[in-house]
Order: sequence, then C-alpha cells, then structure tokens
Amino acid sequence: MEVRQKTLDLDRQACQHLLGGEKLPVIKSEIETVLKSRSYSPAQIERIAAAQTPKYAFSTRLSYCAGLRAQELGRIRLLADQPADDRPWHKDLYLGRDGVQYSVKGKGGLTREIRLSHADAARLETLLLPVPRTLYDRGIEIVQYYDIGFGQKWSNSFTKAAMRALGFTDGGHGLRHSYAQERVLELQRNYHYDFNNALAIVLAFHKDLYGSVLQISRSLS
Repeated sequence: MEVRQKTLDLDRQACQHLLGGEKLPVIKSEIETVLKSRSYSPAQIERIAAAQTPKYAFSTRLSYCAGLRAQELGRIRLLADQPADDRPWHKDLYLGRDGVQYSVKGKGGLTREIRLSHADAARLETLLLPVPRTLYDRGIEIVQYYDIGFGQKWSNSFTKAAMRALGFTDGGHGLRHSYAQERVLELQRNYHYDFNNALAIVLAFHKDLYGSVLQISRSLS
C-alpha cells in the first residue's frame, strides 16, 4: 500500500512513542506531495464576510486587501504616526493601488507601510478610539487605536464563518495568501513585470508566502 508523507510521519511518531522515545529513521514517501494553496477566491471571501458580524467582516476585508496577520489588525496606525522602518522597499510596491498610507508593526517587530483604499480608510477612521487601549492576545500586548476585531477572536470568527459559508476553512491566514497571489498577478498583467520581479516586490513583505505565491502565480501567468 502506498501512503503520503504525512501518513508516514504520523506512523513513525506513533512507533517512536511505543518504543519509549527511540528515534526511528525518516522514510520518504514515493508519492509526490501535492501542494495545496491556502488562498480563498474573492467570491469565497465575500461569502465568509457575509457570515460574520459587521465588526469582524470589516477586519476580514482589511486582512484580505492589505495582507494582514491576525494580530497586525490590532496594530494599525496612520503612517504619519507610526513611520515604517527604514528599508529599501521597492518604489512600485503599491503601484496602481491608490489610497491612504497606514502602517503595522508585524512579526519580528518590523514596522511596514500598508495601503488602504479611500473607502476603507474613511470607515476605519470612524472607528478611531478616543484613547488607545491595551489588550492581550495569546499573551502578547497589543496597543489598539481602532475599534476593530483582531487576534484570536477574529480568527475564531473567521473560522466559524468559513465553515458555515463554505463547509471548510484554511484559517484567516489564508487571506494573506490571497493578497500576495493577487498582487503578483496584478503586477504581471497590468504593469508588465515578469514573474520573478513581481514576486520579489511582493515577497519583500511576505516571505512566508513564497511557496503559495510561486505555485499559483506560475500556473496562472
């Protein structure tokens, strides 16, 4: 019987446990592992958002349109109030995406610029808190300036809404995959970048999505 790598790994771990922790060699499956994208289509995202409360649906939109992680949603600030770190960001990072400049402090402490549409920015500013509030998400301190959903609570809302709307979920993090894939294709189709250069521009902010973008963008380019 042929099995995939994940099955072999689980069987090896079970055997190691029965043998008192003895390490067994890793056996590679001869079946090719097929990569599965964690991205959602725009139609799927709309259906998920429609199954959420307005507060969490707006956070879902922001995550999708700006490629934000769950905790980054709680760290949005105007770029003028929270400047991005001094890095050699590509001049065309947001080519064709007119909007308002914000920033987020992301994974590893890097503060980067994000671009929100004028409509999303106008709505976000109506949610500006009179006084910033300090909250904790999974043990990490978050100083929040806007009253929007973020972190574990937003992730839970997204997962439940996806199950209701689609019957499956790949988690809120899949919205970052959708953002990165669409942005690479946008640079290729509308601004005449070749695949490798478009990939380099987008992955300056999203290195963790390399495999996903590489897989989908090459198949559609």
